[in-house]
Amino acid sequence: MAHSPEMRASDVDRDRVAAILREHTAQGRITMEEFNERLEQVYASRTYGELAKLTADLPDVDLRQRPQPHAEVARPATHQGMRAAWGTWAAASAINWVIWLIVSLTSGDLIYPWPLWVMGPWGAVLLLSTLAGPKRRP
Repeated sequence: MAHSPEMRASDVDRDRVAAILREHTAQGRITMEEFNERLEQVYASRTYGELAKLTADLPDVDLRQRPQPHAEVARPATHQGMRAAWGTWAAASAINWVIWLIVSLTSGDLIYPWPLWVMGPWGAVLLLSTLAGPKRRP
């Protein structure tokens, strides 16, 4: 459906035109000064007609092949509880290593690295749970 020039433009429409202008700048069709001027006008524009005037002298660009400005970065689907468990493991491990370091420094000799016995089994169980467990829970 074609938009009439009098219709109000949305923020998504302005972002799309800004992306088109960035692409034309990258391809050397407009200078950085022109880009900055047009970009100010893009975000001051209220209608489709005002936006169309900013790209009227430029060829069409297919942005479907380009990454979208608000595209969500894909994250691994780890359960929130598992992330919390890893955070607790890291915090407890760090506290144990600090205690070990303080005791080693005050005794004047490096003592046996006992925090490994705290980190190791707990970390192994967490690792197995992360790798073998369900990715998402309702």
